[in-house]
Amino acid sequence: MIEADKSFKPKQKQSLLLPDIPLHGLRHTSATLLIAKSIDPKTVSARLGHSQTSTTLNIYAHALKSLDETASTALEDILQAK
Repeated sequence: MIEADKSFKPKQKQSLLLPDIPLHGLRHTSATLLIAKSIDPKTVSARLGHSQTSTTLNIYAHALKSLDETASTALEDILQAK
């Protein structure tokens, strides 16, 4: 009987590998992605366990800024439509 080589690992394309992200980094990523998908800050805050929504808003202001730019463009499109 031929014994299998247990050290063999199939090669994976580098693009398929996820970067090593600490658990806390995943928490930030999750919150940022939720905000980017227009999930209301109260819901995101509750998921993070923040007692006040203002904590979430202060920490994730960078994500909210990009949403503000999107909102500005949307409003401009609405006002220019005839």
